[in-house]
Amino acid sequence: MKITKTKKNWGITLLLLAIVAILAFYPLPEQAPIQYYDRETGVLKTEKVAAEKWLVWLYNNPVGEVTLWTLVKRKFVSTIYGDMMDRPSSTDKIQPFIKEFGIDMNVFQKQEYNSFNEFFTRKINDNARPIDTTATITVSPADGKILAYADISNSDFIVKGYRFDIASFLNNAELAKKYIDGSLVIIRLAPADYHRYHFPVSGNVSANTKIDGDYYSVNPLALRKMTEIFCLNKREYTIVSNPVFGDVVMAEVGATMVGSMVQTYSGDVIKKGDEKGYFKFGGSTVVLLFEKNKISIDADLLSNTLKGFETSAIQGERIGVSTIRP
Repeated sequence: MKITKTKKNWGITLLLLAIVAILAFYPLPEQAPIQYYDRETGVLKTEKVAAEKWLVWLYNNPVGEVTLWTLVKRKFVSTIYGDMMDRPSSTDKIQPFIKEFGIDMNVFQKQEYNSFNEFFTRKINDNARPIDTTATITVSPADGKILAYADISNSDFIVKGYRFDIASFLNNAELAKKYIDGSLVIIRLAPADYHRYHFPVSGNVSANTKIDGDYYSVNPLALRKMTEIFCLNKREYTIVSNPVFGDVVMAEVGATMVGSMVQTYSGDVIKKGDEKGYFKFGGSTVVLLFEKNKISIDADLLSNTLKGFETSAIQGERIGVSTIRP
């Protein structure tokens, strides 16, 4: 009897494994390419996505989704991978990465690195990102691709049917009231981008607030399936108080394989363009929130967003102007 029961259990186990194996190779749905407008040329381009097949599998395959929920979104997975990228052996990945994504290394301070993470958090040359110091202009805090919304209350976020929940994002219902009819700018950093972020305006800066969360990918391939990711992932934010822009929330959002966010600024008074911090390995996102009627976001960013496309931008580039004159 025991032998028969054991054989039966083994049979069920093998059947389950066979089903999992079949599902793991279940045909993936065809994905529309990620397209964005190159701001300098106005040309619509297609983004080259790092680990694209892996992302599609995680968010569109039954076994991939289980893997995502049980493992990939967990902090320890990103931490382990981040630690691997700190090892000297990880330097083997640097040159192939530079070549694959066509990164111009001439704008960076160093050409040789002791680990992939050191390369990933590379510093840019001081003159590579000119900052417009005009008091009424706000600039992009990072290199990346932008989505912009003039009035959050009238705009669906990323995908129709899901509205950006400021209270959940900030984990502070009282603070969220200040931005309920305000403006929203999202800067998405891909793995090949410069991964240090800078203050978009000058002013007095608050202490850093940390909110625990998961580590979902912030790539559009993932956002097509889970538009609430920004309110689920780990994030940190500060508030910059500026005479013409009011209280500007600057938040950094973690993502899959982002080992950590490191804040490097100090003191409570900062200048526009000062470094705020950097992301360790992985693509991620910076979010800016402005109070109602405090910013006029540049028209091309709003127009492209309305059409469903991001717009490329570089750190220090103008993205809007204050509606209030000093």
